[in-house]
Amino acid sequence: MKNDSRICEAPRFLEGMLFLESLARDVLEASRVRSGRSVAGYGPNTTGGTLIRPGGRDCYPAFWIRDFAISLACGLVNPVEIEHGLRLTARCQAKEDWRTPSGSFVPKGGIADHITFDGTPIYFPGGLTYETQGQPFGYYPSLDDHFYFVEMAWHLAISCGRRTILDEEIDGMSLLERLTLAFNVPGVREGSELVWCDDRYRGVSFGFTDIVVHTGDLLFCSVLRFRAAVQLAEMHQICGAVHEAERYRSLAANISDQISSAFLLDSGLLRASTGKSAQPDVWGSAFAVYSGVLGSEEARVAQALTRALKNGTITWKGNIRHVPTDGDFNKTSAWEQTVNDWPKNRYQNGAYWNTPTGWVCYAVAGIDEGAAGELALQYIEELREGDFRQGDAFGSPYECIHPDGDHQQNPVYLTSVTAPVAAFQKLGWIDDNARSESP
Repeated sequence: MKNDSRICEAPRFLEGMLFLESLARDVLEASRVRSGRSVAGYGPNTTGGTLIRPGGRDCYPAFWIRDFAISLACGLVNPVEIEHGLRLTARCQAKEDWRTPSGSFVPKGGIADHITFDGTPIYFPGGLTYETQGQPFGYYPSLDDHFYFVEMAWHLAISCGRRTILDEEIDGMSLLERLTLAFNVPGVREGSELVWCDDRYRGVSFGFTDIVVHTGDLLFCSVLRFRAAVQLAEMHQICGAVHEAERYRSLAANISDQISSAFLLDSGLLRASTGKSAQPDVWGSAFAVYSGVLGSEEARVAQALTRALKNGTITWKGNIRHVPTDGDFNKTSAWEQTVNDWPKNRYQNGAYWNTPTGWVCYAVAGIDEGAAGELALQYIEELREGDFRQGDAFGSPYECIHPDGDHQQNPVYLTSVTAPVAAFQKLGWIDDNARSESP
């Protein structure tokens, strides 16, 4: 039963939402790299337009596709910036198969993980050098970026009303054809519509777990595939391709039918994968609720997240852990396997992040809006205390934090505010009518 709390109507709560939106705008501005500008010794930006990187100050000096795509739903990125990022990503789509010196493989149609300021595509997590990309981050490029490419196009064509962009040719191929090509790069098993990989032919399921080795059916990437199928159906529909639109709608329905049976645990949470590192996945569970993929099991997953929130196993200062503290693989790692044996409670192996806070709030609000509102207030309180606008000694929003050693990583991190803003708009906690006018 949904709690009838009125916390979300309190003046303190409403003022907190205004603070968050203001902070998000300033983090976005700090993340912009305008034409001709450099960051941390990298550059200048010669791509022909403004790039939005994953954060401000000196972290992540390049254009990351997923971070950009995730940030679009908050409505603060203007259409000119969306179009530039979309066209750049399309131009960097792999034209032919390519084997990297490290032993990895980029198939035709592959989408970059990130793109340097001179327009060089890097298809794998890690560094910024074309020649050294690939292993140990998988045989295939990051799988999620193929669906985030679709999401970028959907925001421009549908949200911004630029339907004609889908017909435009970019280096000899229409954008809609490029989206179809990208959509089909991540593999599925015969008889299944869930994204799948094994140890030999592995790809990263989701870039915010790129140091984690996931195999088998992949939860987060399969939810992204569902979203991309829905978005491609809508884009084909407005282009008059009715049969293709229906095919993608049917595909989305099949993915939805298969998610719960593959990933649902007895606890009510969803596991991250069916092979290696099959731990309960807080982010993936919340994102599945947020994306509407779960059907009749949605309430069960939301209830499990609400219990975990109240038990204190998934949050700290409003930040969210990937794996509940009572779901770790063992005493030395949250996940079964990480690249280079990443230390526990650091980065994606047990630290706490703000990027999924809004997804958790959204899922919990359907069960107990008061608990969801309290989580949002804890999140905003941490942002106020560490607000980077107070000076160089402050860095909130951070990428991730942990109480062990007061760990803080990568200040002024964009999706730590843009993803929650989008979720809070969806909840009706923030007015979603405002759009960016920044050049």
